[in-house]
Amino acid sequence: MEQPTQSVERLSARCCIVGGGPAGVMAGYLLARAGVDVAVLEKHADFLRDFRGDTVHPSTLEVMYELGLLEGFLQRPHQEYPHAGARFGGIPVEVADCSHLPVHCKFIVLMPQWDFLNFLTEEGCRFSSFRLLMEYEATDLLQESGHIVGVKGKTPKSAFEVRAHLTIGADGRHSVVRKQAGLQVEDLGAPIDVLWMRLPKNAGDADYTLGHFKSGKMMVTINRGDYWQCAYVILKGAFEQIQQRGLPAFRDDIADVAPFLRDRTAALRGWKDVSLLSVRVDRLRTWWRPGLLCIGDSAHAMSPVGGIGINLAIQDAVAAANILAEPLSREGVTTKHLAALQKRRMRPTRWTQALQVQAHKRVVEPTLKGQVTFAKLPLAVRLLNDYPVLRRIPARLIGMGLRPEHVKTPAVAASR
Repeated sequence: MEQPTQSVERLSARCCIVGGGPAGVMAGYLLARAGVDVAVLEKHADFLRDFRGDTVHPSTLEVMYELGLLEGFLQRPHQEYPHAGARFGGIPVEVADCSHLPVHCKFIVLMPQWDFLNFLTEEGCRFSSFRLLMEYEATDLLQESGHIVGVKGKTPKSAFEVRAHLTIGADGRHSVVRKQAGLQVEDLGAPIDVLWMRLPKNAGDADYTLGHFKSGKMMVTINRGDYWQCAYVILKGAFEQIQQRGLPAFRDDIADVAPFLRDRTAALRGWKDVSLLSVRVDRLRTWWRPGLLCIGDSAHAMSPVGGIGINLAIQDAVAAANILAEPLSREGVTTKHLAALQKRRMRPTRWTQALQVQAHKRVVEPTLKGQVTFAKLPLAVRLLNDYPVLRRIPARLIGMGLRPEHVKTPAVAASR
């Protein structure tokens, strides 16, 4: 007996963006704001994914200001960090001071990523040229004569095809788009993984202590208002060994590196309360093919060191819109435009990843291997502790990035 043929939903857009993360949603918003017909595909039914990047840096806040969205954005629940601190062997040190940055918001914002994405998509939906398609999972690319002409995939109800003049892959470090495009990945290596978890927060907890370093252990605590989002850093592949030692031993490790959490580790009732993030640092050698461009983690997976990933992705999106909005409006995107985008964004990507790799080698890995005792503060940390003016340097590198982008796209009137 013949099986019934599955119906195929056929759509079109000037630009199809695969992935509803920060890079994809920001690129979609900017292009729609410039009058370009955009379809953003997100494979999930909502943005409620826990343990995603939550740090919105001053460079991104400046973009929100330039778009006229800053006031509304800051009305969403968030925390503001004008300073960032850490504890090294129990000694508190302020390591970054954002108060001197040449921007309107001289602080880092911590906001759950789903709130960030919900806000930006709500603003995007004010433009008739912006379409957000939830539960549209791209599985392959449409190709004709060596050009990418769109994507195909599935929804809970049917298969679909979206034909587009330009397809943007913004579907993260496990990108289907870059895999199906056959783009070559350069793996820079990462010696760490991260265990994410939630622990209760008390009213008297210090807000600005993000990093906790002790010989053999390292942890980051992110203020989420009524709880801590915690990142326990481990050597790559060590999670199985940690599990074999048992949950009580893991709770003791947390209490040892971050003593203020000692009375809350019982909130971890089982390993299901701990999520493993396998850290990757890589980048594409070429970010594009005719009709296709990758940005954000699809083009360059970042380490969580510095919380830079979301902000680098936003910068990619701004640069992409600046370069591509005008040619997209007349269906004139060429490989020269795509190569220009990669050339502009490759240098800050390389520099940022080089800094992260050095941080892995010189700080994170030696700490986790117990090669640093913190009997006294490391020289670089002592300098930051003794000379406050030096705290402007990490604030500039982390808060602004190595090539902050500015919005240059035109704006059409919202129609909804």
